[in-house]
Amino acid sequence: MSASQPALAAMAAPEPVASLAIVVDDDKDLRDGLANLFRSVGQEAALFASPAEFLEARLPNVPSCLLLDIRLQGGSGFDLQLHLKRIGATVPVIFMTGHGDIAMGVRAMKAGALDFLTKPFRDQELLDVVAEAIDRDRRRRRADEALGTLRSLYDGLTPREKEVMRYVVSGLLNKQIAGEMGLQEITVKIHRGNMMRKMEMRCVADLVRAAESLGLYKFRGVHE
Repeated sequence: MSASQPALAAMAAPEPVASLAIVVDDDKDLRDGLANLFRSVGQEAALFASPAEFLEARLPNVPSCLLLDIRLQGGSGFDLQLHLKRIGATVPVIFMTGHGDIAMGVRAMKAGALDFLTKPFRDQELLDVVAEAIDRDRRRRRADEALGTLRSLYDGLTPREKEVMRYVVSGLLNKQIAGEMGLQEITVKIHRGNMMRKMEMRCVADLVRAAESLGLYKFRGVHE
C-alpha cells in the first residue's frame, strides 16, 4: 500500500467525505474486515498497515476517529498516541488489541484514549464506539470554530472598546465606567454600543459568557 494513497473504504459515492474512521493495524485480514463493515453502514474509512503510513498520508479534514492497534510492526500504538498528543492532534483514539489486559487498558485511558476494545469484538460494539468518537470530534470541531469566531470578533475591537468590555463584564454601570476611565458617560455609551455590536452580543450575560470562553478575565460569577 502506498503511503500517499491510503486504502479508502466505502468511497463509491461522489459526495465529499463527511466523516472518517482511520484504522492503523498490521493485520491485513482485520483491515479488510473493517473496510467491509464500515462500507456496509456507509462509513468512510482510511486503512493503514503502520504508523509511518498513517503519518505520511494526507487525509480530509473532517470529523474522525483513530482505531489503533497496540502492538504494531514498526512501532507501538501507545507511541503513536503520545506522538499525536505532542503535535497537538485531537482525533479521538480507540485502542484495539488481541493481547489486552487491565494494565494496558488503564494506560490507554490515562493517556486519553476514548475506549479500549479487546479482539475479537462484536461488530455493533465497534460501530457504536466509532459513532460516539466521531460525534465527539464533530462537537469539538464546532466548539473550536465558535471560539475562533469569537476570538476574531474580540481582536476587531479597539483598545478603548476592550477596556470598556472589561469594565462591563465586571458589572460596572456606564457612570461607574466613565469615572474609572475619566470619560463622559455619553462617550462610554458610544464605546459600549460599538463593542456590543462588534462582538455580536445581545446582552451583558452573553458578553460575560463570551469573555469566560476567551479566558480574558477572572470572574466571580457575574452573569446578570
